[in-house]
Amino acid sequence: MSELWQHGALELAAKIRAKEVSSREVLEAHLDRVQRVNPHLNAIVRVLADEARTAADAADKATAAGTATGVLHGVPITVKENIDLAGTPTTQGVPALAGAIAAIDAPTVARMRAAGAIPFARTNLPDFGLRIHTDSALHGLTRNPWNPRVTAGGSSGGEGSALASGMSPLGLGNDIGGSLRNPAHCCGITSIKPSSGVVPMATVIPPEDMMIASQLMVVEGPMARHVADVRAAFEIVAGADPRDPRSLPVQLTDAAPGERLRIAVMADPPGGPTDAGIAAGVRRAADALADAGHDVVEATPPDYDEVLALWAVLLIADVRVQLPLLEAAMGDGGRDVLHNMDAMLPPFTTDEVLSMHARRFALMRGWSMWFEQHPVLLSPTWAQPAFTHDADRDPAFTQTMLDTMRPVLPANFLGLPAVVVPAGLADGLPVGVQVIGDRFTDLRCLTVATQVEAALGRLTPIDPITS
Repeated sequence: MSELWQHGALELAAKIRAKEVSSREVLEAHLDRVQRVNPHLNAIVRVLADEARTAADAADKATAAGTATGVLHGVPITVKENIDLAGTPTTQGVPALAGAIAAIDAPTVARMRAAGAIPFARTNLPDFGLRIHTDSALHGLTRNPWNPRVTAGGSSGGEGSALASGMSPLGLGNDIGGSLRNPAHCCGITSIKPSSGVVPMATVIPPEDMMIASQLMVVEGPMARHVADVRAAFEIVAGADPRDPRSLPVQLTDAAPGERLRIAVMADPPGGPTDAGIAAGVRRAADALADAGHDVVEATPPDYDEVLALWAVLLIADVRVQLPLLEAAMGDGGRDVLHNMDAMLPPFTTDEVLSMHARRFALMRGWSMWFEQHPVLLSPTWAQPAFTHDADRDPAFTQTMLDTMRPVLPANFLGLPAVVVPAGLADGLPVGVQVIGDRFTDLRCLTVATQVEAALGRLTPIDPITS
């Protein structure tokens, strides 16, 4: 019989509900797993054992009394350390915020608790989440369970590594440049970057108010090993919240039962090279969807290169305003990456930035019209495999890094949903494919990702490779 840490979140919830196991037993199994594998991976940076045990015991009492109702009743989860979890610091991965204790939960955490989930640990991220490699000035390097010499991705790399190695069945992260999806690709798990506005975000740690790039592009979302778990958590955290004025009470589009969709396949995105093994993984997923009855065609959305270029402009314009504060708080690695990105891009005038926003609106319209003919886009997550630790600090690697991450950027810039699901291995490392749709088709993307998962299977959890 498989061990409890090997099960998905919904599987564990069902076992707890059926009284096959207790919430306390599930929690202890994950705490034991953390003790065994986290010293090597450094994915989890804070364990809340006492608090979680108290919550698990309360969950078991509710189960015994017949009053347990939450979808994730009694299930332990992890939370990235830039999302407020009451009574713990929202450190952003930097020493300056090591004592920044949040008085209340972020909306997503509060909703997960209301659904019965038990936060039991915090996960690592790079300084302020501004790298696609997870190595923080406060907590150090997170390793990839598949290969200790390559990145676990970022910025939700702690979550990716913890989930892939069985330390957690479900976690919360966020994404402004692939940060929910980069670790999913590198670690062989699944995640969703929701449509902008669907999942609320808020913090009580200053600064509470977002700059414009974050207002337009950053989102929170769930990560797991099973698409069904990602979907369940997404449905829990979605919906408007008064603490986030961007959040919307939208009705999301799903695929009808048995619906056949026209699916565009883009195995080799414009703008740079794509690893042959990764392109093959995308085609495997495409073949699986064709076998499921979908109309699969080769197609590329309009103005792809321009979308990539403008994402960088939008992000770096905000970074430049905050650069003195960021530099003062960041470690050497984070500063190097920011300086390399900054040096690649020319100065912008106010008129140029304002014109970029008008052009963004036109690109959003163009892609939305394209999605009318191709409701789903299947693409790589990264165009290249996971790179070696700290390669992103080298100025000569900066263009390679941008080429690598280019498939994740349109979903951020245009506010689109994107689900990552594994599609096998290439040279011993996971390949994640993205299922992308027009705004507010998050559920349809999840449905298509479920079909890929059903055909190609899951890759995790695994015992980490240590040498």
